[in-house]
Amino acid sequence: MKTFGAALAVATTLAGSLAAAHAQSITLRAADTQPADYPTVQALKYMGQLLKERTNGRINMQVFDSHQLGEEKETIEQTKFGVIDIDRVNFAPLNGIVPETLVPCMPYIFTSKQNMHDVMWGKIGQDILDSFKSHGFIGLAVYDSGARSFYDTKHPIKTLDDMKGLKIRVQQSDLFLDMVKALGANPTPMAYGEVYSGLQTGLIDGAENNWPSYESSQHYKVAPYYSLDQHSMCPEVVMMSKVSWDKLSPDDQKAVRQAAQDSQKKMSELWDAREEQSKKVIKAANVKVNEVDVKPFIKAVQPVYDKFITTQALKDLVSRIRDTQK
Repeated sequence: MKTFGAALAVATTLAGSLAAAHAQSITLRAADTQPADYPTVQALKYMGQLLKERTNGRINMQVFDSHQLGEEKETIEQTKFGVIDIDRVNFAPLNGIVPETLVPCMPYIFTSKQNMHDVMWGKIGQDILDSFKSHGFIGLAVYDSGARSFYDTKHPIKTLDDMKGLKIRVQQSDLFLDMVKALGANPTPMAYGEVYSGLQTGLIDGAENNWPSYESSQHYKVAPYYSLDQHSMCPEVVMMSKVSWDKLSPDDQKAVRQAAQDSQKKMSELWDAREEQSKKVIKAANVKVNEVDVKPFIKAVQPVYDKFITTQALKDLVSRIRDTQK
């Protein structure tokens, strides 16, 4: 009886230890390159709040903003190996890693923000997120990145003729280089921090970005023509390291995914508010803002699709998105 009692005591202790281990708190490290008040950072913090509430404080998220853990390229590498658990990056730097991320970054692929939401928050978007898994990541959610449009120092851009000869700053991206070239302008790769002086000195004639970036960079002060062609709505992704994901229980995985998806709408609301704020500043500065008939622009970038959308899987994704616009 004494032996049985001792064995039972040991078993009870082990069971208690296992239960305690299972219930132990988890802290997930999340990275974002934007400053603390930026919508993506605020949305990640909201995701963390949801997780904490829904797990009774057991799962926490520590958000490192403002490049604390590196630039996007560096945080992607760290996330791959599980050094960073959750990463918020744009789809663009993933184009060479996860081929499917090319599609939502293609020029004029979306007709409106609502179309982008319908696609990327629906079955097509989920299929793209699912493709991350074979590359060492778990795609959790899609965030807004606004619509990028051209701005310049010379004149409003209303037709393709207005693009001719303009030196347009682009990101270090073959896709953006080829797009600007196809539209008749001269693409000029340049670090973002050099754009203001480049516009001011005439080294470049223009650049392209969304409303908040155009405003916060103060580029509107030296390039007062903003032409709303909305050529890119390449979104942001919230992804998790597969290394970190595999350490979670199925229930915890479900909680993380749900919190991420529930943060999408919150981020969109924050983005809309930030965008409206920027619009007010820009319009008060008497910047000349114009709409653009993009049909000729869409036709002009077809060679870019021919070059980058080469596999049947990518072509099918493009077709499925186009079908949502009929």
